[in-house]
Amino acid sequence: MTEADIPAGLRLCRLSNWNQLEADWKVFLCTRDGAGWVVERQGELVGTVATLRYGGAFTWLSMMLVHPDSRRTGLGALLLETALEALAGERCVRLDATPLGEPLYRRFGFTGEFELVRAKATLPAIPRPLQTTVHSVFDRDLRVFGADRSGLLASLRERSPEMAVSSPRGHCFGRPGYRYAQLGPVVADKEDTARELIGQCAGGDVAIDVPRLHWKPWLADLGFRIERPFLRMYRGEKPPGIPEQQFAITGPEFG
Repeated sequence: MTEADIPAGLRLCRLSNWNQLEADWKVFLCTRDGAGWVVERQGELVGTVATLRYGGAFTWLSMMLVHPDSRRTGLGALLLETALEALAGERCVRLDATPLGEPLYRRFGFTGEFELVRAKATLPAIPRPLQTTVHSVFDRDLRVFGADRSGLLASLRERSPEMAVSSPRGHCFGRPGYRYAQLGPVVADKEDTARELIGQCAGGDVAIDVPRLHWKPWLADLGFRIERPFLRMYRGEKPPGIPEQQFAITGPEFG
C-alpha cells in the first residue's frame, strides 16, 4: 500500500462506517515504522491491512478492511497471512478484534489479552493546554504502554492540542475523526486521575475505548454509553506494560 492508495482506503472506511481520516492512514504509510498491503480485484482496491512497529516491544496490526461485496471470500485471511509473513521475525504482534473478526485471528494463533468496550458521549467543550512537559508524558507513557509511542503522541498533540491534557499523575490525548472525535489514550496512576483527565478534555461528540476492567459508573455519569465490545489479542510473547494504568486505548488502529 502506498500514499496514493489512501483515497481508496478511505472509501473502504466509509463503507464500513469506520472513523479514520487521511492523517490516520499516514501514520502507517508515511513513517518508517509503518507498512500496509492491499488486495485488488479487477483493478479495484477491495481490501487493506496495516502494521505499525513499536520498537522491539511489539507490532500493531490493524486496518483490516474488506469491501462489503468481497467479504466471506477469503480476502481477510489472505491479507492477514500476508501481514504476518512480513512480521515473521517479530517477538509479539497485537491487535484489537471485533467479535466478527475474532475467530479469524484465533485461527492464526492469536490469544485473548483483555476485553474492551467502545462508548460514546457528547461532552462539554473545556479546552485545556497540556500542562506538564512533553518528555515527562513520554517517559510515563513508555512505562505504562510498554513501548515508545512518542512519535504517535506528538502527532496527536499537533492534530488536536485542545484534547491533550496532563497532570503529574497522568495524561490524555485525542484526535478528530470522520464521525466523532476519538478520546485516548488515557494513562493514569489511579481511577480518580483518569476521571479528572477525561472530565477536562475538550468536548463534542466523542468515542472512547475502555478496558472492561475500567468501565465504571462515573463514565456513565459523564454521559458515556456502551456501543459494542471488542477484544485485545496477541500472538507471540506476552506483551509488556501496565494494563491497570491504561484507562483508555488510542483506538483499535494504534493500540
